[in-house]
Amino acid sequence: MAEYDDKFGELKKRLSEQYSEAEIEKVTEAYKFAKEAHKGQCRYSGEPYIMHPVAVAGILFDLGMDYESLMAALLHDTIEDTGTGLDKLRELFGEDVANLVDGVTKLGKVPLETREERQAENVRKMFIAMSKDIRVVIIKLADRLHNMRTLEYMRDQKRRDKAQETLEIYAPIAHRLGIRTVKEELEDLSIRYLDPVGYKEIEDLVNRNDKVHPNFIPDTIAAISERVHELIPDAKIDGRRKSVHGIYRKMYIQNREFDEIYDVYAIRIIVDNVVDCYNCLGIIHDMYHSLPGRFKDYISTPKSNMYQSLHSTVISPEGIPFEIQIRTWEMHHTAEYGIAAHWKYKLGVSGKDGDFEQRLAWVRQVLESQQDSDDVEDLVTTLKTDFVPDDVFVFTPKGDVINIPYGSTVIDFAYAIHTQVGHKMTGAKVDGRIVPIDYKVKTGQIVEILRSNDPNKGPSRDWLNIAKTSSARTKIRGWFKKERREENIEEGKAEFEKELRKNGIRLFDEELEGFIRTLAEKKGFDDIDEFFAAIGYRSISLEKLMPFMKDEYTRILKASEGPRDEIVVTAKPHHSASPEGIVVEGIDNCLVKLAKCCNPLPGDDIIGFVTRGHGVSVHKRDCTNVPFNIKDSAEPERWIKVYWDANVKEEFNSTLDIYCISRIGLMAEVSTTLATMHVDIRSISTRDLKDGTKVLTMTIAVNGVEHLNNVIRYLKKIDGVLSVERTGV
Repeated sequence: MAEYDDKFGELKKRLSEQYSEAEIEKVTEAYKFAKEAHKGQCRYSGEPYIMHPVAVAGILFDLGMDYESLMAALLHDTIEDTGTGLDKLRELFGEDVANLVDGVTKLGKVPLETREERQAENVRKMFIAMSKDIRVVIIKLADRLHNMRTLEYMRDQKRRDKAQETLEIYAPIAHRLGIRTVKEELEDLSIRYLDPVGYKEIEDLVNRNDKVHPNFIPDTIAAISERVHELIPDAKIDGRRKSVHGIYRKMYIQNREFDEIYDVYAIRIIVDNVVDCYNCLGIIHDMYHSLPGRFKDYISTPKSNMYQSLHSTVISPEGIPFEIQIRTWEMHHTAEYGIAAHWKYKLGVSGKDGDFEQRLAWVRQVLESQQDSDDVEDLVTTLKTDFVPDDVFVFTPKGDVINIPYGSTVIDFAYAIHTQVGHKMTGAKVDGRIVPIDYKVKTGQIVEILRSNDPNKGPSRDWLNIAKTSSARTKIRGWFKKERREENIEEGKAEFEKELRKNGIRLFDEELEGFIRTLAEKKGFDDIDEFFAAIGYRSISLEKLMPFMKDEYTRILKASEGPRDEIVVTAKPHHSASPEGIVVEGIDNCLVKLAKCCNPLPGDDIIGFVTRGHGVSVHKRDCTNVPFNIKDSAEPERWIKVYWDANVKEEFNSTLDIYCISRIGLMAEVSTTLATMHVDIRSISTRDLKDGTKVLTMTIAVNGVEHLNNVIRYLKKIDGVLSVERTGV
């Protein structure tokens, strides 16, 4: 164990750079306790587990965090992975350290349905803890960073899951906190495991570029230093390459070639004051040609994470584009360490720096935006959509700057100004011109929101599909929840019925009520109407609920003595069948016709409608012309139960759309396949689609659903056939 003790010993030697003797002693006590608690435990790599907490503490020290953060880092896994209780930590190390450890600890024992729900609940708990003490999330980021550095020891699927979670959740949080070094390393490590081929390709391109221009950065620094130091002797000038993930995003997400990326190289100039920033910019633009549209002033309009700097892309005499970043030392500390700079420069949680509360306001805003949502995964969705690295800066007519995520619409802009501005919005003007409400705003535009004076005016339900930020969608849902309850219930019922049809879930009326009640209880509703209302204002996602719905449907089928088609197909011997093989319950010798809108086949779940003067029209139960809930239909008494005769031997027409790639001999092969199966082709036609493919529409004779499905299965095996769809379904 000596070599592992030395690891902490190396860290301990550095602690005096920032901490007092008393503080160092407390950190040492936390290390000794954690080491004893984790005794005998090893990581996937085989090394003693204590090495992980020590490494996390080292990362936090490099970020400049306080000694309590290091203590919490050393103890952060003791509750989850050892027999240590939170009260014990509170007794030995104090309330603050215990609360930090509790905030970082995962909810490993909470019985949630899916991995996504568990992930979302862990993030929600972390956000609640960090709203009280931001150090929680900084410790968590350091913990995740070290786990990513040692990810190669995990199995493949676990590596991919961790990398995906890191890229979607933890890297955006690091970006939002302004901790650039952590953000970039998390992103690079994630891409390394998620797309090793793409990662290697970019590494090779960058290395090849370095071989072609091996001295580009030092030569450029020397040239700039010569000019800048004449005016500003104390200016610090350095350079670096763009991160792998930064290049990856532009190449694979923005679909750009490597040669089209103009900021692979970056030169940074750090000065003492803002005036010198603009003086340096003048020198740079005098030395090099600047690229049009590639200048950004983040000093006058800071990013949402308080990042400030001047950015300009210029061309060197050799024709190599590179980015210039100019900032003050204070801006540099914020850019590198973000929120952690408050500890590094001794401001701490209670620091008097005026923007500290502003920096933490977004945490509370995120939590507040989730209060009206019944879906725990909404928080993760917020991180994926609202915390993207690219922001746009848009002006109000009064000149105020509104910072919103890239891709936001005028609806998002309206709600970013104020909730009531969004609710009363009737339209928008961009740079003086009327634009549609799905218009995506761009940096530098002046946006005016047109509003109604009608007190009853509210948002449209369609806005939920247009708004890009979860904050705007949450406010829209909140309005519908409070103002349109009856409308929500009806909308929810319609959406519910539509989703059941789409997924082939069919239940008798007496079974349907119990099915709905089970789903409502699953989502925490005692009242079914409240459940439908939540669907109506989009707080519940039926798509996410569908796996549970299918499981419950399967359970009902098993309890009902077998598959659904066996229940409804069983013939009633005391009734006579029609020539079409249909038994109408309670009626003998009546006229029966098969509806053309859905072309039912033996084996389909069917229902009859008593027409005026034309007998009984038989539809598939999931036909669009059949009400989902018969009891609520306009004329429920005209819908009657019908069955397929058990001995039906008729042939029925069924029409198929065969989507295929146009090739010589395809139609002949389709015809041969059907002939081999003794299937009669009644009609056939073709039409070309815009994408170059073809649709072959044919009506064939089959004796039931099972026969038809067998035909479709063989047609799909033909080379060039993309899909086969039954029409009228």
